[in-house]
Parts: sequence; C-alpha cells; structure tokens
Amino acid sequence: ERPAEDFFRLPIDRVFALPGAGTVVTGSTWSGTVAVGDPVRLLPLDRVVRVRSIEVHGQAAERAVPGRRTALALVGVDKAELTRGDVVVTGTGWTATRTLDAAVELLPAARKPITPRMRLRVHLGTAEVLARAVQVRSIAPGERGLVRLMLESPLVARGEDRFVLRSFSPVTTVGGGVVLDPLPLVPGPRLRHRRLQAGQSPAERLAAWAVEAGLAAVPVAALAVRLGVLPGRVTAVIAAAGESVVTCGESLVARATVAATVRRLTEVLRRHHSEHPLDPGMSLQALRAAAGELGRTAPPPAVVDGVLEAGRQGRVWEWEGGVVRLAGWRPALDAQAEATMGKLLRRLAEARWQVPTVAELEREFAGRPLHPLLAHLARQEMIEQVDQERYADRGALDSFRAALEAGLQELGRATPAELRDRFGLTRKFLIPLLEWADRRGITRRDGDARTLARLTAQTGGS
Repeated sequence: ERPAEDFFRLPIDRVFALPGAGTVVTGSTWSGTVAVGDPVRLLPLDRVVRVRSIEVHGQAAERAVPGRRTALALVGVDKAELTRGDVVVTGTGWTATRTLDAAVELLPAARKPITPRMRLRVHLGTAEVLARAVQVRSIAPGERGLVRLMLESPLVARGEDRFVLRSFSPVTTVGGGVVLDPLPLVPGPRLRHRRLQAGQSPAERLAAWAVEAGLAAVPVAALAVRLGVLPGRVTAVIAAAGESVVTCGESLVARATVAATVRRLTEVLRRHHSEHPLDPGMSLQALRAAAGELGRTAPPPAVVDGVLEAGRQGRVWEWEGGVVRLAGWRPALDAQAEATMGKLLRRLAEARWQVPTVAELEREFAGRPLHPLLAHLARQEMIEQVDQERYADRGALDSFRAALEAGLQELGRATPAELRDRFGLTRKFLIPLLEWADRRGITRRDGDARTLARLTAQTGGS
C-alpha cells in the first residue's frame, strides 16, 4: 500500500484546460496527499502553484490520496507549459536530474549487452527519456550490474524508484532497474569508485555520500527524496549512520572529513605562527576563509562552524576576541627582535610628546620588523596607538593628559594655537595628540577650541 504520510507525488499523464477550472493535470497519485488550496510544485518546470480543485476517479474531492486516479485543477500555470512526464510534488529535496546511478538487470531475451555509450530509453513514472549508459562494464543479457545513465532531458527521480529500460531502436523492453542515487555529484567520483550497491541500507548509503561530499556536506532536507525513505524516517536513518556522520546545522558531514579538515587547518595555523611570530594569532575570519578554500565548493557556514568547534573541543586551537591560535601558543621574540624592541621603547620614551610617525621610525629601524613589533608592544600595553600613523610611550601620554587637563581647568577652553604656546609644541605634534584626547573622551571640541569633556558634561547637566 502506498504511504499517505509520504510527500505527495503525481506523475502527469495528461494536461488539458477546462472553462472555469483552468489547467488540469491527471495521473495516478504515487504517494502522499494534497488538499484543495494547497501549494504544489511542478517539475521540471520548478514552479509553485495552487490546487484549485480535485477529482478522484471522476468525483469531486477535498483531498487526493495515494493509489487513486486523480485530476488536479491548478492555478498559476498554463497548459502549454506542462507535458506528459512532468511531476506534481510537495515537500523538500525534489529536483529534476540529468544523471542517475542505478542497478539494472537485463532480460535474458535482450539482443545486446549494455555497453559504454549505448543509447537507451528510460521509462520512469509517465516519463520516457533518452539516455546514454556510461561508466559501465558490459552487462550481458540475464546479468545485473551498475550503470550511470546520462539523461538527454531532465527527469524527476527518487532513490529506490524502479524504471523500465527499452532499446533505442527497435523500441523493445530489454530490462529494468532501481535508482540508487538520483543526484550523484557531477563532477565527482566515478561510479566504480562509489560505495554503491543494490540492497544497501539507507544508513550505509548516507555514510558513503557524506564521505563523497566532503565539506560541501549532504543537506538533510534532501534525504527523504535522495534516499527514497519516508520523511518521518530521516532522523532514524541519521541515527543509524552512527558516529560516521556529524550534524552541522541542516547538513551532514563525514566525521573523517571533519578530522581531516582540522588537521589541515592546524597546518595553516602553524604556518601563520611561523611567518608572523609576534602576532597574537590568526583572525578567526581568515581561518574560516581558509576552511572554505579546502573543498571543491564553498561549504555551508554551519559546517565551517562545526569544524572550528571540533578543533576547539579537541584542544587543537583556541580563540579569543576573534583571534585564533594553536593551543598553548604565545608570541615569541628572537634575540634580534628583543634588541630592536628595547631600542624602540627608548626611542618613543625619549620622544615624549614629539611623537614620530611610523614612516619616520621605519627609516630609523630599516630592515627590522617594525609593524609587528609596534602591534605587539601595543597589545602588551607598553605603548599606545595615537592614530593610524603614530604610536606613543604610555608614560608620555599620561603626562600629556595631565598637562592638558590642568591647562583646560585653568583656561576653561583653549585653541590649538594657545595650547601650542603653552606646551611648546608645533602643530605637527600637537594636533595628533589633541585628536587622540578627543577620541579618548578627555576633551571635547567646541568650534576650533577644546574643553574638558567632564566639565562640559557637568555644565550641561546643571
């Protein structure tokens, strides 16, 4: 008995139009149910339309049920857009395919074996599609074997669907088969390299597909159609696959793929640490991008999240504040970098408020890893970034802040010209420090002048 709890599926055998009803399609309902007013999907047209009315065995009905002769009046499609062999479906995972991997059996009375590039007729549902047999070893009359069928026009198929094979010419029945995979990866592994065989359990087939898919993963939403199981059984099939697959959001990825990707990303991190020994680590976004580049196609974000979390749970790496590093790794300075760091700290301390630009420091410390050193010292809070072009000694900034606050408490407000005279600084050095004070919330601009931010706030609140 055909299951009512399955997705609705009706292969179309006739299409016509009736006044007052619009486009009508007829056929035998293979599975599932649909009611008046429900949306349905037409394939291979790939359009969602609405059921206006239903007849079952010539009688008006509110619902179509499996195994019955059914007519559906549809809203949203013209009869010229449909033909015999098209399919009406509900549910997720359906798509028209041009490739089938199948197990076939040739009748003993067949006149020829199935050989590579042989042209055949595939009859599935109400569709007849021309196809070529490829990636096949010769299958003699009376024998069974696996074959990939390259279809000359799109066909709607589901895992475990049975079909009839007829010769191209003369048109005679030569055998039949069962669909093992209606959506094989193309490009992907050749049929002889796939772990496909008739009689496999859905869980075994799922585990094999997950390995083939790599980081692209297998979408859960497509499993009921691709495996040919009831939608309500999908969860049980995933459970039966056991630890061979990992659920990442709405996708399934092979556990072996996750482990292999963690190993490859470990090497990416190790190389980054080697090339950038003073960096706190690699940005998490960059590592995510590196993971995406490891597969044939971009993996779903949830799969990348799963891989990164697996590495963290396994204590392979750790991250903090958007920066990831190998577990236990810390920035390290060699003897030359240590010496340069000491000279750089002395240079900035001696400069005091006359803060040099990075370009000026690069000329003084030519050939040294200046940018990584400055970033490292800033992270260690030994210096502070004033703006995009300057780093200053923290003690110098503290003393400038104290002097600026004292001056503004005395003056109330002051222009850069007044502060220049007070501090004995040229605009080249003064303006970057004043803008730093603005960003830090120490001062507030009032036209061209500065006031103390806390005094301004107190005045505004009084």
